[in-house]
Amino acid sequence: MKKTIVLLPGDGIGPEVTRAAATVLRECATEFHHQFDFEEQPVGGAAIDVTATPLPNATLDACKRADAVFLGAVGGPKWDSLPVGKRPESGLLALRQAMGLYVNVRPVKVLEPLRGMSPLKPERLGDLDIEIVRELAGGIYFGERGNTTEGGKERAWDTESYSAQEVERIATFAYARSENRSRRLCSVDKANVLASSQLWRRTVTAMNAAYPSVKLEHMYVDNAAMQLTLKPSQFDVMLTSNMFGDILSDAAAALVGSIGLIPSASFGTGAPLFEPIHGSAPSLAGTDSANPIGSILSATMMLRDAFGLSLEADWIEQSVVRVLQAGHRTPDLAAPGSKAIGTNGFMEILHVEMQRTLEHAERYGWGV
Repeated sequence: MKKTIVLLPGDGIGPEVTRAAATVLRECATEFHHQFDFEEQPVGGAAIDVTATPLPNATLDACKRADAVFLGAVGGPKWDSLPVGKRPESGLLALRQAMGLYVNVRPVKVLEPLRGMSPLKPERLGDLDIEIVRELAGGIYFGERGNTTEGGKERAWDTESYSAQEVERIATFAYARSENRSRRLCSVDKANVLASSQLWRRTVTAMNAAYPSVKLEHMYVDNAAMQLTLKPSQFDVMLTSNMFGDILSDAAAALVGSIGLIPSASFGTGAPLFEPIHGSAPSLAGTDSANPIGSILSATMMLRDAFGLSLEADWIEQSVVRVLQAGHRTPDLAAPGSKAIGTNGFMEILHVEMQRTLEHAERYGWGV
């Protein structure tokens, strides 16, 4: 298989975790005889420093030519004084819009060796394995906004707006994901007070007739947030709007012990984009302490969901679990007083475990 992958390291720890993802992808290509051609481009603050814009034309053109895009992270205090439309994060929003990316999938799954890190008691945590399907191209993040001065006081507004077509396309994706899992779909909205949510609920409900095997449930966003902390295992696929999905997926990430563990994928009309959900964490940049697992698992999502390489994805994921089973922890995962390993140390141990898996596939129950 031959694929072109554009790397967008971005800011803060973005280059470090992107390097980790690229390392496992290169090793995958070597061991399974694929050809992955990598092209690196600036985005976010790193692009602003060089080109004065968070999304240069050359970066966007490269992404449009690619088979898949991998993003590290964007943003940092260095650029906080810039106006909203000129900040690093605006480059990410513009990229999603230009690439036609309207679906974001964030899997939240407890890794067995890290079960004890969850803030929830074991009986509440259960077998946590959720996919949060977030609408990515509409809603309040892309609605009309502005500010004015009235009577000497400033007033600002942002507009939440969805069309039935926008809801239908994201719901179609969520229903399909549900059919391939446990056939349970929870649609999250605020239909008791928001007109846009009332349209959302009507549209998702009407579509259920085309997916009779999927059990549909509706839940208000405040109740969904509460239920995530009370009994998250009740959920399988959660479907929601742009802003609600942003908030709920970050909250759900805390259930597994660290936001550094969570991958994500974005799909639409252009090349898919994969990224860990953590931020740029500028205070950690260059300290060899970033957790690369969310980045690595984003790379396995690329292999499985973009390239159809499930065997290769399983190989990497099971190797990560065995590294954790052996007790190796990055600083965010280490217990107080225990010795942690850095990003580079984790990657060195992972490489050894990946090779061991290939050598002893039958012993590990992998690929047989």
